[in-house]
Amino acid sequence: MLDFDLAGIYEVETAQLKRAVRRNIERFEGEDFMFELTKEELSRCQFGILNKGRGSNIKYMPFAFTELGVAMLSSVLHSDVAIKANRKIMRAFVAVRQLVLSQPPADEIKELQREMTELKQYIEEVFTDYNDINEDTRVQLEQINTVLSEMQAQNRLPNKPRRRIGFFTDEQRKNKEDIIE
Repeated sequence: MLDFDLAGIYEVETAQLKRAVRRNIERFEGEDFMFELTKEELSRCQFGILNKGRGSNIKYMPFAFTELGVAMLSSVLHSDVAIKANRKIMRAFVAVRQLVLSQPPADEIKELQREMTELKQYIEEVFTDYNDINEDTRVQLEQINTVLSEMQAQNRLPNKPRRRIGFFTDEQRKNKEDIIE
């Protein structure tokens, strides 16, 4: 955790937390308790971007505390809030560690593997059935097209003159009467 996050949790200013750590630096020796971020590491983080305005940029590189460093802070900060916050943080670290280290029992893993195998087999069967249906549908469509083309060929009208529909002019009426007689 970074110093400004811990300062917010402990309800102290970041500068006050850093002063307390620097006065008791022998408690935090070694990187297994705490280390100071470099400018390069800070530039990779979102909060490493410069902000506009006076006093809003980070002047001093933040401290990063490990689980042991957070535990050691309770001996440096002596307020009731710091002690209560430290208890909560330590419980959170323990819960996360237990979560990471706990593995499901072997029989649960075997059960999941068996279920995965069954699902794979089921999916393969479904796809096989789907492909069979597609092949059957394709054959049926070809048969329908063949029958339709045969029916169309049989029902073609012979090329004979058709009767005109509509109004006739006087000349057309005479021609029609001549044809009928």
